[in-house]
Amino acid sequence: MKDIKPGKVFLIGAGPGDPDLLTVRALRTLQSADIVVFDRLVSPEIMALVPAAAQRIDVGKMPRRHRVPQDEINALLVDLAREGLTVVRLKGGDPLIFGRGSEEAAELRAAGIAFEYVPGITSAQGAACSTGVPLTHRGLATGVRYVTGHRAHDAQLDLDWASLACENTTLVIYMGAMNIAEISAQLMVHGLPADLPVMAVSAATTPRETRILSTLVRIPEDVARADPAAPVLFVIGHVVSLCPQDGMADAERVAAYA
Repeated sequence: MKDIKPGKVFLIGAGPGDPDLLTVRALRTLQSADIVVFDRLVSPEIMALVPAAAQRIDVGKMPRRHRVPQDEINALLVDLAREGLTVVRLKGGDPLIFGRGSEEAAELRAAGIAFEYVPGITSAQGAACSTGVPLTHRGLATGVRYVTGHRAHDAQLDLDWASLACENTTLVIYMGAMNIAEISAQLMVHGLPADLPVMAVSAATTPRETRILSTLVRIPEDVARADPAAPVLFVIGHVVSLCPQDGMADAERVAAYA
């Protein structure tokens, strides 16, 4: 039997959801795929661009319920590539920002499988553009930090709260809805003011986008009341005060900040 030449895996960032924000390289690579292994964070608008002939494998994870464990995803990518297939591993946002792309790359590298990263617009950047809230702004924020609000296996958060509690920095929390009460409390204990503006955004850049404008002390209650669809991105800092409110639905103004 003739040996099959191994295929290649492309670790692609699908961006925040709007198909117009998919990079040209990502779209070109996606349309050449034999098989697409995708996450639940990939929007239906992006999935509509997958070629009809390409096989699709849903490995999406949800809080407290991992449809396919990460080690099985790693092994799946290796096995598919060994069949000589062009494999697209499609992830929401960017594969190297809380996307586990480097974990999958390490497995592929160890197995001798060729792979490439294709970057995507991360959800923080997408949310900033769709909501009009900048991540940095002179006089309000001299920097921005991306932090995960969720640990594997629901482990306790062990973040450097003292370092994160900086009023001059915009703090962006990914996957933090389940732990927003703890996050809010810890940031206030370590010095951030209770009335610091906070914005929670769900499904940023898509027609399903919803946002909650609140404050650090009120955001847990407001999120619990509104119950936005996961995943929810939190932007914490004075830059949120720049959010344009004209034309926003009343439901989006769950709370008003000073």
